Amino acid sequence: MRVLMRLCAIAVVNVGLVFGASYPPIKGRALALTSHALADQVGQKILDEGGNAIDAAVAIGYALAVVHPSSGNLGGGGFAVVHLANGENVTLDFREKAPLKATKNMYLDKHGNVIPNLSTDGYLAAGVPGTVAGLEALRKKYGTRKLATLIQPAIDLAQKGFRLTERQGQTMLDAKPRFAKYASSRKYFLKKGMVSYQEGDLFVQKDLAKTLTLIRDQGASAFYKGKIANLIVEDMRKNDGIITKKDLATYNVVWRKPVVGTYRGYKIISMGPPSSGGAHVIEILNTIENANLHKLGFGSSKTIHIMAEAMRQAYADRSVFMGDPDFITIPLEKLTSKEYAKEIYKHIQPDKATPSGQINPGLGQLHEGKNTTHYSVADKWGNAVSITYTINNYYGSAAAVNGAGFLLNDEMDDFSIKPGTPNLYGLVGGEANAIEPNKRPLSSMSPTIVLKNNKIFMVVGSPGGARIITTVLQVISNVIDHKMDISQAVSAPRFHMQWLPDEIRTEPYGMVKDVQENLEKMGYHIVVKPVMGDVNAIMINSKSHMMYGAHDPRKEF
Repeated sequence: MRVLMRLCAIAVVNVGLVFGASYPPIKGRALALTSHALADQVGQKILDEGGNAIDAAVAIGYALAVVHPSSGNLGGGGFAVVHLANGENVTLDFREKAPLKATKNMYLDKHGNVIPNLSTDGYLAAGVPGTVAGLEALRKKYGTRKLATLIQPAIDLAQKGFRLTERQGQTMLDAKPRFAKYASSRKYFLKKGMVSYQEGDLFVQKDLAKTLTLIRDQGASAFYKGKIANLIVEDMRKNDGIITKKDLATYNVVWRKPVVGTYRGYKIISMGPPSSGGAHVIEILNTIENANLHKLGFGSSKTIHIMAEAMRQAYADRSVFMGDPDFITIPLEKLTSKEYAKEIYKHIQPDKATPSGQINPGLGQLHEGKNTTHYSVADKWGNAVSITYTINNYYGSAAAVNGAGFLLNDEMDDFSIKPGTPNLYGLVGGEANAIEPNKRPLSSMSPTIVLKNNKIFMVVGSPGGARIITTVLQVISNVIDHKMDISQAVSAPRFHMQWLPDEIRTEPYGMVKDVQENLEKMGYHIVVKPVMGDVNAIMINSKSHMMYGAHDPRKEF
């Protein structure tokens, strides 16, 4: 019955996004929310059968690699934020790494210009994948179930197939020209006659099932040192890629300290560098905490003005100070401090936008040197996991590993290919995020857990490239500042400001006319673009211990 209700809820929200509509939250004593109904079922079954949140998260990670191929992956990487029932908070970095043969100027021509598509399409665009190592590290440290139990549902889904959704049919059609470039991708993601898969088609992935079976039987070593590694390296050799056996054999995950902040009495636990997400969610929250957003009102021009200016400064700071902490020194403590946020707030003019050209990263004070998916899980014992993982663009590099059945990431584009030049998501980076062998590219992924009195209050995150940071912080603000329930907070209209380009991006029908006119009088340039984000969030009532979950009606990915 719970699964039936969940599927019905998803069907309702997929009819269309209606801002202001409040879909009833999903209720339970333990919840697993993902971007695909079949992955929801896999995670929920693990929870219902006594597995903990980490067990469910691992099973979901493998399931999404099958049923959500545009984003779920074996060939990518990501970040996990974990809150344990004993009160411990930890984060896992399983981000991709630049291959040993990578060079700073590998995507530039002899004149120093960026070669179009070289960092986004094909085998050369791929970083060394981290997903399999990350999921296994989580399971070994905090899980309670055997790998065979957690991965078998994914094997079954790959072997028997599943029916494609309308949205999946659309994205596969959009990706057809990219798939067509690579023989293995044509074999796996196009039907005979170069025809795209459509809604309702049974999508069977026999080679992916074999790959998952190898991982089940041999563990992560099958991927990094065994047959799967050999398949990856052979495809690299044939297609001008540079990932080697040594790259795969020496890949490592890193357990890192979370970035921690507070917002109006709530504790924010999020992912630190090489993700910029957590630091800048906290930086923006710290800044807007100086204003009474509840009194100013949700969606008012004054509220948007204050939030947009805080976002603008944070993204300017991101462009200069953020990168892989194993390679550079990051002024993280200063960027996430209340004192720095107060200085940012002082620079916000009451009724005037600050042109991005006048923004000084760090206020001159700091001198230290698209496609993704998110899922949220919480169990009945007080454990929670917030995971965002990615292959970057829709369907990553669009290049599949022949014989293995999965797509490679195009995560190398997340480096500063040429400092000062925007990437796929329009983000501008600097030397701190330049390409170096073994370095992890900067990310905006923001898996986050919010605590109240050291108990789980929210588990939240989203895909969306550059827009992840602003999406996550708006959901948090909607709940804390505007007293929305989790469904209202996730459904509410969003906007985005990322310093460059100098514009506020809003969703269709996301901003009423007089608010837009007020903002334009302040000096803002407003642009309307497609919906942003695909949030999966859980909120817990501390008194009843009941959990309330919400899927995003947008289903951007």
